[in-house]
Amino acid sequence: MELSVRRTDLLRELQLIQGIVERKNTIPILANVLIEAEEGAEEIRLLATDLEVGLKTRCKAKVIRGGALTLPAKKLYEIVRALPETEIEITLTAAGAVTVAADRFSSRMQTLPLQDFPNIPEAPRRATAVLPGDKFREMVRKTHFAITGEDTRYYLNGALFVFTELLMTLVATDGHRLALVSTSRGIKSAEEQPAATTSEEEKDETRVILPKKTLLELIKLFDEAGTEVNYERGENHIFFDFGGRQLISRMIDAQFPAFERVIPQGNDKKIEFESDRLTNAIKRVALLSNSRARAVRFQIDAGKVEITSSSPEVGEASEVISVEYEGTSMQICFNAQYLLDFLAVADTDSVALEFKDEMSQAVLSPLSTEGCEYTYVIMPMRI
Repeated sequence: MELSVRRTDLLRELQLIQGIVERKNTIPILANVLIEAEEGAEEIRLLATDLEVGLKTRCKAKVIRGGALTLPAKKLYEIVRALPETEIEITLTAAGAVTVAADRFSSRMQTLPLQDFPNIPEAPRRATAVLPGDKFREMVRKTHFAITGEDTRYYLNGALFVFTELLMTLVATDGHRLALVSTSRGIKSAEEQPAATTSEEEKDETRVILPKKTLLELIKLFDEAGTEVNYERGENHIFFDFGGRQLISRMIDAQFPAFERVIPQGNDKKIEFESDRLTNAIKRVALLSNSRARAVRFQIDAGKVEITSSSPEVGEASEVISVEYEGTSMQICFNAQYLLDFLAVADTDSVALEFKDEMSQAVLSPLSTEGCEYTYVIMPMRI
């Protein structure tokens, strides 16, 4: 195999692959990227996978001799990034090593056997749906932080994606908070058709749990690609096609909790805050909170909310925010980081806090939705 490729073109694709490859080296081949090329072709194909999420991509190149090889994805990326803007030559030698050279630089890298590289599933080409990339990216940004990191609750290790012909919804929860965003789908491909095996009920609504890693990789691809993406569902995998790139992900085969029941309906008290004012107050006060619990108290009284924190090892802090409120005085404790996560993506000048009492779920929401409905449910803390 022998080829030359422009440094900029190769670097862009290798950068996208970095989040895919397995770096723990439990299976050495998963740290490698597979490079395939056909003799005389004007592009090369790159594949990477960690067995849960995979990425197929390609870039322009001049292929002198075709073939296939695998290289350590991280080291190859670091070498390409360190090179000046030039043509990079990649050659597989008869001894089984790979040379990567450019200008006066030359390196030799060890490859791993092609047969060790896992097979990446192919899309069934049975049914496709076109999703608006800009809207979907915003939905992911507003929900991904609420996904749990606990392996024991496998069904919460992803976000539930629900879409119909007209509406898209993404919801994530870790059991302590829930982020829910819905928006109009806005587009529909003329080729979009349900699979032949789909039931009548499933034709109207598609539901799938997307792993957190899949969502984070989708954000990167949306930044690189255009405004639309083709979605396709196989037996065990889902496929997102961006034209020159395709993200393949296993589905989380589990029952997502009935999130509709978590959203409280009886919250009869409401306070509006300036987003920046509330964010800065929480950040300052939380500096003296317990480093593990990260608890801040909201002492709610007529005309004001006092935010406080205390830690036996450090001390205490408080800050008062003037608000329009004439209801019953009460005290509610929240995890400061949970509040800041919401405020960082609310994208509005003002937010509303709706609550009932000290122990019931509270709801945060932006006052200006701008095309999407965003609901953030947060459980108070007991301290």
